[in-house]
Amino acid sequence: MAQFIKIYEDNPNPKDIKKVVDVLRNGGLVIYPSDTVYALGCDITNNRALEKVAQLKGVKLEKANFSFVCEDLSNLSDYVKQIDSATFKLLKRALPGPYTFILPGNNNLPTVFKKKKEVGIRVPDNTIARALVNGLGNPIISTSIKDEDEVIEYTTDPELIYEKWHKLVDVVIDGGYGDNVASTVIDLTGAEPVLIREGKGSLEI
Repeated sequence: MAQFIKIYEDNPNPKDIKKVVDVLRNGGLVIYPSDTVYALGCDITNNRALEKVAQLKGVKLEKANFSFVCEDLSNLSDYVKQIDSATFKLLKRALPGPYTFILPGNNNLPTVFKKKKEVGIRVPDNTIARALVNGLGNPIISTSIKDEDEVIEYTTDPELIYEKWHKLVDVVIDGGYGDNVASTVIDLTGAEPVLIREGKGSLEI
């Protein structure tokens, strides 16, 4: 049975953050708020947890397109090949914000993602998500929790999310109502930025 933990975004309680970080560190699965929709995540260095997330999403882990949630751009060089200054300036302007940027991955990607040539990077404008990454010391995975309902697509109420997921994950964070529009996805691996999905992030960046 998952823990249901209320955390206030404008002032996350360090004790509650630590509680969730401990769960992540022990290979637990956590549903947490972002600046877009609620996301399912785990520690990117824990293969068993990654396998569980992939299973819940019904995908093979090596084929999964999970994003890495970072606290800021300082983690970037850990997983991303060197990028030019124009790309870096674009990232600095847009982040933290409701974007996922696809960038060329380097050789430090966790073992399960070694075959991938690229990685999706998120720095959400949400203090809870970033506090979790800060406490853990490395990025967490982000994959949005879709709703089976054709009309709703994303559940915004944490209590309803808990009702549906409490037997499948270890923690559901109640960080207030979520959004129902996912992040804007932009591919920066080529010469020009390519829009993959238009979401909450404005294209004027």
